[in-house]
Amino acid sequence: MTPDTPNPASNVSLPIVDEASAPPVAPADATRDDALYDSHGRVIRDLRLSVTDRCNYRCVYCMDPDFRYMPKQELLQLDEYIAVARVAAAAGIEKLRITGGEPTLYPQLDEFIHAIGRFGFRDIAMTTNGSRIEAMPLRAWHRAGLNRLTFSLDSLRDDRVQAITRTRSTAATVIHAINKARDAEFEHTKVNAVVVRDINDDEVADFADFAREHDVDMRLIEFMPLDSGHSWSRRKMVTADEMIAAISARHPLEPIDAGDPHSTSLRFRFADGGPGQIGIIASVSRPFCGACSRLRITADGKVRPCLFSHDEFDLRAVLRSGADDAAVRAFLVDAVWTKQSGHGISDSSFVQPRRTMSSIGG
Repeated sequence: MTPDTPNPASNVSLPIVDEASAPPVAPADATRDDALYDSHGRVIRDLRLSVTDRCNYRCVYCMDPDFRYMPKQELLQLDEYIAVARVAAAAGIEKLRITGGEPTLYPQLDEFIHAIGRFGFRDIAMTTNGSRIEAMPLRAWHRAGLNRLTFSLDSLRDDRVQAITRTRSTAATVIHAINKARDAEFEHTKVNAVVVRDINDDEVADFADFAREHDVDMRLIEFMPLDSGHSWSRRKMVTADEMIAAISARHPLEPIDAGDPHSTSLRFRFADGGPGQIGIIASVSRPFCGACSRLRITADGKVRPCLFSHDEFDLRAVLRSGADDAAVRAFLVDAVWTKQSGHGISDSSFVQPRRTMSSIGG
């Protein structure tokens, strides 16, 4: 695409951007039904928007100790994050998840949540490590439209929590955050754990106990090739089948019909009717790419059509060129059109993306 080339999908002109970061033009019918479509016919309804790449943890499966953050001037500003959310809602995005880094480190998070709550999203959620929940205005956020919170907890053993996060955090930190969320009337709380062989794989059934004790949706995530050291290997990955077997040996499970064909997780209830649920995100062993409805935008304004994309498109340049909402939307239409058919982790040609999960946004 050349600068100022008319976009047939929206009949407006894209502002001047670096040609290397401009997506190819989507066909004119790509915006039918006011939705974002990719070239494989998938409708994009979910947006993961990162508001910071900063994190007060340095988890071993994510960041090396010498990992460096982006310069702050490269990150989007509050009005730009709000503009992205506003345009996304108008383009048919129904679910928005606020991510980081650690989003509670973003100093204008309160203003952002209050702004996006007016845009009509069906669901607004946030993923956090829970370490700063005590200082957060949870009730005000809930009233403003934040529907759900997801916490991260990769071990139930304090020494492991500290080794994994490279902090002094403990499991009690997340338990306290869960209780604070309940006090603020948040429902359907989820807790994420990345399961890595020889690090926490012996705790899989213990996580099921945790789900029952605290009545939460415990989500166990296969280790994915998104670490900053690029040291991922299949040997370190614990598959969904292994996790299901480990839990079922202690607590028989029954599958739950998700009802949502775009769900990222295999969901289970406990066969004895006990509280809590289990969700397993099997991105590697049971990829759900064919039904993927997700788009990611990084804290520095790069559009990533797939979590494992090598191509990303510079929305920040568009926003800072004085573009109106129509031009921003046209850019998103074109970027979404490039979404690859699948992540290809099992292909011999697979190459891990340069960015880590913390700088992409989970």
